[in-house]
Amino acid sequence: MIIDFHVHTAYYRSRTPAYMELLRRAWGERMDWMLETYSSPEAFVGLMDEAGIDYAVILAELAPITSGIAANEDVAQFCSHSPRLIPFASIDPNTAENPADELERWVREAGFKGLKLYPTYQHYYPNDAKIYPLYAKARELEIPVLLHIGSSIFTGAKLKYGDPIYIDDVAVDFPGLTVIQAHSGRPFWYEKAFALSRIHENVYMEISGLPPQKLLTYFPELERIAHKIIYGSDWPGVPTFKENIEALQGLNINAEAKRMILGENAARLLKL
Repeated sequence: MIIDFHVHTAYYRSRTPAYMELLRRAWGERMDWMLETYSSPEAFVGLMDEAGIDYAVILAELAPITSGIAANEDVAQFCSHSPRLIPFASIDPNTAENPADELERWVREAGFKGLKLYPTYQHYYPNDAKIYPLYAKARELEIPVLLHIGSSIFTGAKLKYGDPIYIDDVAVDFPGLTVIQAHSGRPFWYEKAFALSRIHENVYMEISGLPPQKLLTYFPELERIAHKIIYGSDWPGVPTFKENIEALQGLNINAEAKRMILGENAARLLKL
């Protein structure tokens, strides 16, 4: 089983110039074609089939300053076309009137399976008290929380909010909550992200946006905690699904570790 734990939709209600530039660098002259073609969930599932991907986590994104808006409503509609598309909600704690109630509504009424938080885009520390009601609700709902941990190239992002050390408070204060570090602290904090995943039973690393062939450079002891590492691509910022997966499969780690990273860990957290 292969599960991509970090996918953005092709359709956004709005995109910032910085996000459009990222897509142009990734897709070149094919960018407009990609945005039009893969706004269709049927076409996207076909792309998954070509790469041998069984499930994909589709992320909503409410970040109008830095990247754009992929509304929860649109992600719910996109994912309704196939059980292989797994929706994760986006809640902005700065603007939501009652973030915890909003999360519960998306989970119970629309079938969302997780929460994606964007500290560097929405400008808060992961251990800020205003986020705690969201963590408490996610724990109650038994869904994982995926946080953007590490840097961002987008104009308006504030990198100080991406330091993994603030995850330590969350892990201690919410021992029953599954906390996943998207991007694993790139590029400043790889050692911190790794240490937190090793120390805390409920903290995981997700490796989207990292070149798979360099993972053993960033994390020399990756195989040691393979049961805590989750594969993600960050599509469409990384357009080559198949090459990305093949590069990970080519790493000098044992076959069991590869199976866990590529799908088994995610399947367990998603209760598939």
